[in-house]
Amino acid sequence: MLTNSRITLPPAAHADIAAGSVHDSVLEAMLSVSRRWPIGVSVVRTGHPIYVFGTARPSDHPRGRAFDTWRIADQAVVRPTTPRGLITAYMEALAAAGSYNVGGPVLLGAAPQYFSDRTHHDHVHAGFAA
Repeated sequence: MLTNSRITLPPAAHADIAAGSVHDSVLEAMLSVSRRWPIGVSVVRTGHPIYVFGTARPSDHPRGRAFDTWRIADQAVVRPTTPRGLITAYMEALAAAGSYNVGGPVLLGAAPQYFSDRTHHDHVHAGFAA
């Protein structure tokens, strides 16, 4: 995992994984989606607020049950020229990999696990129940 060339991790995320503080479901999902696209992860556990932005709900990140992706297949999520189909396919792949909470700049239908808001305009969030 830590040496997978298809997953780029910032130092804090690398340390989270090396310390064993990230749930297996997160690691398995990262590996799963990285088989299809190289990904750039922005945060896993360390560095994320305890609560979901603007709420009093605990975030899955500090519990090691979420990761955020800022780059998919060498395309920054925030870049206007990044194909929406790429982001949509990535979000669907995260749901298929077990994420119960997939958020990003695109709202995918009425399925309860998908969401979109201003906070997630520049990355894709994947949260896992366990």
